[in-house]
Amino acid sequence: MIIRERYLSKIRPFYDQDLIKVIMGIRRCGKSVLLLQIIEELEEKGIPESQIIYINFENEDYSFIKNDIDLHNYIKKKIVNKEKYYLFFDEIQNVKDWEKAINSFKSSKNVSVFITGSNSDLLSGELATHLAGRYVSFKLYPLTFGEVCVLKNLKERTEIEDAFDDYITWGGMPQRFMLTDEMQTRTYLSDIYDSIVVKDIITRFGIKDIDLFNRIVEYIVTTPSQNFSAESLSNYFANKDDREVSKITLYNYLEYMAKAMLINKVDRYDIRGKRILNGKYKYYLTDLGLGQVKNIGKRPQLDAYLENIVYNELISRGYDVKIGNLEKVEIDFIATRFKEKIYIQVAYILADDTVIDREFGTYKGIEDNYPKYVLTMDKHDFSQEGIIHKNVIDWLLD
Repeated sequence: MIIRERYLSKIRPFYDQDLIKVIMGIRRCGKSVLLLQIIEELEEKGIPESQIIYINFENEDYSFIKNDIDLHNYIKKKIVNKEKYYLFFDEIQNVKDWEKAINSFKSSKNVSVFITGSNSDLLSGELATHLAGRYVSFKLYPLTFGEVCVLKNLKERTEIEDAFDDYITWGGMPQRFMLTDEMQTRTYLSDIYDSIVVKDIITRFGIKDIDLFNRIVEYIVTTPSQNFSAESLSNYFANKDDREVSKITLYNYLEYMAKAMLINKVDRYDIRGKRILNGKYKYYLTDLGLGQVKNIGKRPQLDAYLENIVYNELISRGYDVKIGNLEKVEIDFIATRFKEKIYIQVAYILADDTVIDREFGTYKGIEDNYPKYVLTMDKHDFSQEGIIHKNVIDWLLD
């Protein structure tokens, strides 16, 4: 497995600090491996193995730890002196009231605490109450295409392009690159999908109408990069299945999917009015492979897949991303990071003059001088009037 330096470089300054390090990410995106890489770095610095405690709460060996009291008592026995201990708790959301134990360790022991979890609610509710201002959080994502190329040691352009065809279909879940054929990959990703839907959503949120939920989640994951509103989804299911679905139910289901980090909800931003537009959002898959397992027999949506990959790359690079709204024109992405700002349009191929005019013409109403990009699979450079055209593979590998 490759070193996830993009994330390690952000976490490394906090290794010895009192703040709790919280790492969140979808199931199987590499959180456990990242913790092991942190442990390896600590050992290289001379930290004794006896002062490093690692628990993966999905391992049956630790099934006896059910709540904060069990966790507190177990760790208390392991800390035998006043030296600094490094505590690593993987998938800690499986322990009831875990935040109380973490708070106790932090206030009474000389420890540095690292925790991971598979839902974005990890930092809400009780944790916010008990640990407000005492933690730093990091979001971990599946492998970027650049990381895939490093993992597979790809140098030749033909190899890179073949790998991208595979990536746009099956995504970047790290362990899938250890598999040897499509059937194994599909089975592996199907198991992840089922675990997320059953454990992180249906069970956790007590969903009763499982058939309806499965229909909705399957529709969302097989149509990424689309504009959705509760009203449009409600109309879709009314017309397709002759089934009435309340808007509040749809909003809840979409929120549950986002909390399980299966999808990301992206706001629309009114460029003229400089405000967020409520009610209509775009949803992007955290990993395209999780949509592919439900996309059997359907025509590939290459423009949508490419847009999804660009979105995931932007957020993995630390950008805050919104969809731009300018009168009747939509700008795919407005990405900001500190004082930096870029605009991005995505299309699979600039097939003719009409497509070229549409993609480049989108920027006509934007009067500022921030960089503007059009990203496509084309190999020829169509840059014009200060708008940068770039091959998306080259951009991903920058």
